[in-house]
Amino acid sequence: MKKILIILFLLKLGSTSAQDFKFAFVTDTHIGSPNGVAEEDLRRTVLDINSLGEMDFAIVTGDITEMGTDEEIKKAKELLDALVIPYYVIPGNHDTGWSESGGVSFIETFGYDKFVFEHKGYKFIGTASGPYVRMSDGHIPRDAVVWLDSVLNATPDSQPIINANHYPLDKSLDNWFEMTDRLKKHNTQFSICGHGHTNKAYDFEGIPGTMGRSNLRAKDEIGGYTIVEITDNAARFAERTPGVATHAPWREIELGHRNYVDSIAFPRPDYTSNDSYPQVSKKWSYHSDANVISTPLVKGGNVFFGNSLGKFEALDAENGQVKWFFQSEGGIFSSPSSYQDLVIFGSGDGNIYALKEKTGDLKWKVSTEASVLGSPIIDRNRIYIGGSDGKFRALNAKSGQLIWEFAGIMGPVVSKPLISDGLVIFGAWDKNLYALDQESGDLKWSWNNGTANRMYSPAMCIPVTADGVVYIVAPDRYLTALDINSGKELWRSNEATVRESIGISENKKWVYGKTMNDEIVAFPTSREEVPVAWRIDCGFGYEHVPSMLIEKAGNIFFGTKNSTVYSVNPQTKKINWAHKIDNSMANTVNIIDDHSLVVATMDGKVEWLNY
Repeated sequence: MKKILIILFLLKLGSTSAQDFKFAFVTDTHIGSPNGVAEEDLRRTVLDINSLGEMDFAIVTGDITEMGTDEEIKKAKELLDALVIPYYVIPGNHDTGWSESGGVSFIETFGYDKFVFEHKGYKFIGTASGPYVRMSDGHIPRDAVVWLDSVLNATPDSQPIINANHYPLDKSLDNWFEMTDRLKKHNTQFSICGHGHTNKAYDFEGIPGTMGRSNLRAKDEIGGYTIVEITDNAARFAERTPGVATHAPWREIELGHRNYVDSIAFPRPDYTSNDSYPQVSKKWSYHSDANVISTPLVKGGNVFFGNSLGKFEALDAENGQVKWFFQSEGGIFSSPSSYQDLVIFGSGDGNIYALKEKTGDLKWKVSTEASVLGSPIIDRNRIYIGGSDGKFRALNAKSGQLIWEFAGIMGPVVSKPLISDGLVIFGAWDKNLYALDQESGDLKWSWNNGTANRMYSPAMCIPVTADGVVYIVAPDRYLTALDINSGKELWRSNEATVRESIGISENKKWVYGKTMNDEIVAFPTSREEVPVAWRIDCGFGYEHVPSMLIEKAGNIFFGTKNSTVYSVNPQTKKINWAHKIDNSMANTVNIIDDHSLVVATMDGKVEWLNY
């Protein structure tokens, strides 16, 4: 009996040691941040991990860069490649929200934007979490959710899972429940995340969660990261100051078989508000297999749009069934326009495409030197579109032949231009608003708000104009009025906390803005500074997505970060109706006629609403 007990003890000891391992948990490195020390902090962390020789791999949970530029991503990979152990990385909101490629460069550089691997019996699963190209809440991409289903379907119920994401699995993600609901059906041990730049323990609907400190030094002399030690019964999290010390574990999670019982009713998106407006009905709904971050085009009985996997789709306007699709090689964030029998858009693969409206056959394509995230506008037979290669182009709509190009833009163009008074006006993520001569492409004027921070650029809004004045909004929370001929600043107002959503009345008498909390506002169009004329409290809560306000037949339409589309009467100052589609960002809507519209959401829903 004594020999049997000794054998059993040795077997248990061997099993335990086989399961024991450590990994490095690094997050929020922000390569390219203005203070210039992020590179030094990451280099020090990499050298420290290599010197310890006790970790099996490293996981880097997003915000590896400050603005997601190609240069920053390349530099981050160069630094991480110095690790002598395998590493796995996922993007965060800083890597995708301002990305000049719509996330294409991250995938091209690292080879993926989500990962799954197994180590000593554990399955590690990491997903991207956006948002992509637009300001919005965090969002697990639609294609990542589809992918996750395939991964989990191939995972034995008993296999322990460790999840990694940039955001916490809570309401900072608009579709957090898509993750928690799936992970709770399996033996998920815990989830790690970044984003908050601090050590913090979480409970994600029963799933233990741990946020790690940023790798940045902040106010300290040296940055830091986390060492995670896995034993047979616990995961311990200890902060490591590179070259100095590993501190005592600050967090311990008991490991073992998980059985998540749904006895607690956790909050979920609420659609009961739709019952209050029975005059709105869904004609059809289509769910694409990836994010849709643009405004669909309706023409010739079809609804056209692209998704973040580069698929451009044509749906039947009557029933929402797919008629045809065309596959590009990069994510599509460009809202399509039409010319005669062609539909035209840009792609993250660096091309501008013109497809046959009825068949999806390629008519022509124009290659550029970087991704094309901007949306085209067509005037007469010319296309005007900006890209991420520092250039804005005018093309012949029929042939794609270059008419002119303007160079020297220092950031990506991601929105749709305004054409007025012989000018093409657009913003870029280089702090500037540009006005080019429509015929020649010559620069007539440029303007910026004086900030040194690119994040305050007037890049996202679609400018509006009336009586020789251009109006824009930007993340600096000002409404700005400029003389259209000279670019001279006429006035700026921060009376209302407008951000990146703007609109103008059909009679050009009112400029509309969506504020960051509950309200839409109206300013009289004027060359002189004017106060807010009126406000309507719509009750949509905190709001920051760049969905423009559109007036049609005397009513204003707009979408919100949780995909509620509103119709508001500016005369009565009342809500006509509100309709929630899913829980992600609603793009700028396309008003078809007085009683119907099409809207797309970040989660890939495209819906035709009748009202």
